Amino acid sequence: MPPITSRRLTPSIGALQAFEAAARLSSFSDAARELSLTQAAVSRQIAQLEDQLGLKLFERVRQRVQPTAAGRFYAGEVGDILSRLASATAKTIAFRDTGGSLDLAVLPSFATRWLIPRMAGFFARHRDVMVNFATRVRPVDFRRERLDAAIMHGTPSGAGLEWHLLLRETLIVVASPAMVAREQIATAGDLARVPLLVQETRPEAWDRWFAAAGVAPARRPAYLAFEQFLLVIRAAVAGLGVALVPDFLARDEIASGELVRLDVPPLDGAGGYYLVFPTENAQSPPLQAFKGWLVGIAAGESGETLS
Repeated sequence: MPPITSRRLTPSIGALQAFEAAARLSSFSDAARELSLTQAAVSRQIAQLEDQLGLKLFERVRQRVQPTAAGRFYAGEVGDILSRLASATAKTIAFRDTGGSLDLAVLPSFATRWLIPRMAGFFARHRDVMVNFATRVRPVDFRRERLDAAIMHGTPSGAGLEWHLLLRETLIVVASPAMVAREQIATAGDLARVPLLVQETRPEAWDRWFAAAGVAPARRPAYLAFEQFLLVIRAAVAGLGVALVPDFLARDEIASGELVRLDVPPLDGAGGYYLVFPTENAQSPPLQAFKGWLVGIAAGESGETLS
């Protein structure tokens, strides 16, 4: 059933802009300057809005105006609506060509070690596309967040979402050479007695590793948890424990000798990294450009046909 609308409940954009600016600046005159209007015009717009709603949105405090309780609530809602409207308008205009902007959520460690070093290749091909990065370490809720797409770890799930595989994940066991020598680590069983480092959204990773390796610790090992894999890696370099991390994230430290890969089994089948977005965003020109480039470069490096 289509939504029920009422002209009384749909104020003009001009009135909402005048109200939001006045509420944010606590001044009709400052709002007028920001909007390139006269103070009388702003006052008139707000008076008409108050008449339409049937309540006062402002009260005078000394020489300034302050939103009432209803005004403060409405200002927060209206500010969000105007921001979303401006964003939607910009993205709609982008359909004229291949330019525009893309609001992308990324996992911090994946972005730092894999995505950012490759982004110059994208911008060389698409100079008219702007990418706005936001970091997230947990799954994105597209219904609540104004994001076009995200790079997430996991397995495809959720109605109304498209998932495009970028990299399959293999977790390897690494430690600093000093810790290996100090703790005399030689076999998988030795890991049951040393401190272990874990990324906080993967609390079960070590349990799965021990089960896959056929090791049954006599007691639960001591864990140190970190929000990001890069912090896990740096903690391992500092000798705080043994880490279970994605192989591609630890390549620099292994190459430099700060970490060594232990001669124990890796943990395969731990999911993968995906470009994820709502199906309704699929025809966005900036997203189409980014998806085509990203999936292509990931497939080229992995030697797989990814989709």
